[in-house]
Amino acid sequence: MSKPGGSRTRRRQTKRSAAPRRRPASTHAFERLLAALAHEIRTPLTGILAISELLAMTPLGAREREWVDALKSSAEHLTALTSLIVDGARAGETGLVLRHEPFDLARMLADAAASAAARAEAKGIGFSADIPADLPAVMGDQVRLRAAVENLLDNAVKFTTVGGVRLTVGDAAAGDGHLISIDVTDSGIGLAKAEIRRLFRPFAQGSDRIAERFGGSGLGLAYVKRLANAMGGDVTVTSALGRGSTFHLTVRLAAAPDGAGEAATPLGTAETPVAADGGPDTPAPLRILCVEDNPYGRIVLRTVLHELGHATDFVDSGPAAVQALGRAVYDLVLMDVVLSGIDGFETTRRIRALPGEAGGVPVIGLSGQATRTHAAQAAAAGMTGYLQKPVSPRALARALAAVPRRG
Repeated sequence: MSKPGGSRTRRRQTKRSAAPRRRPASTHAFERLLAALAHEIRTPLTGILAISELLAMTPLGAREREWVDALKSSAEHLTALTSLIVDGARAGETGLVLRHEPFDLARMLADAAASAAARAEAKGIGFSADIPADLPAVMGDQVRLRAAVENLLDNAVKFTTVGGVRLTVGDAAAGDGHLISIDVTDSGIGLAKAEIRRLFRPFAQGSDRIAERFGGSGLGLAYVKRLANAMGGDVTVTSALGRGSTFHLTVRLAAAPDGAGEAATPLGTAETPVAADGGPDTPAPLRILCVEDNPYGRIVLRTVLHELGHATDFVDSGPAAVQALGRAVYDLVLMDVVLSGIDGFETTRRIRALPGEAGGVPVIGLSGQATRTHAAQAAAAGMTGYLQKPVSPRALARALAAVPRRG
């Protein structure tokens, strides 16, 4: 016999269980904090990238050029990782969402190795890398895979004081794709069996002796394990206390379509940026209005454009840009699309509404947000071009060379 009101109670319980679960307000606040942090980190990284590429344009010795290339590659990777921080927070409970894009596996591993080699040299230990030159172009999440490899290399260098670190890469056919094996071997402190058992747990390190001596959060290897599993592989370790360790990472990657994933032209080789040398093939300098509300970003942009030989004026808001175009004639507007107040898209629409020559000035949008919708928004707003931040001087020079000159 049911109790009075029991059916109503069951109905109320059913309603509650059917209602969508709301995420705590603290989660949303944390995501906003991460997004803001990523944006702030991107700003100085943009400067590091720009200055390192300007350095690469100058006469350098072979060793110095390697250092600059490694610096630029590391900054590019850090910039991509800031996007992953936001991606991971926004994913919530949906799990790890991997990107699927073509990339040059050999180039990615060489970049990671170069960064580790520099740290090993600074520490006074050896480093070697065996990366087959015929590794295939593949499809996958390049940024996360590099982060995993760099984590293993960082640990190997960190825990080694005598001897050295070795990176060995292999490739085997796996259906229509590739099974990639990556071994990182060191001659460092090594691990006991009990330490290995807890090594891949989040927020855990091998032992208190490791945590006290070397620090660290204990998150890295748990992330590597999770990523390897998501990519159809795994990470294992063989080690002997006091005699070093070998971490064995495997991932399965699809083959890239023909022609995809080819390495970019190395810095300082055939692809030469526009230079302000007055030569016959040098395009005439431009008068450029730059719309940028970040003081540090203005310094970097002014430095790069000056080195490329162009004259610049800066404003920090959309309304100020519209007013400037009413007072002076410019060949181009470089428009940050993320501005306080009205954004760069709305500013461009207002520019297009201006009468006469000002309304037709070329506008190139600049965005630090890795979203495909921004490119579509740029075209819809009337922008004549769009560049993803951080913009390299080389890419900017190519875009500026295509801008029509007056007269």
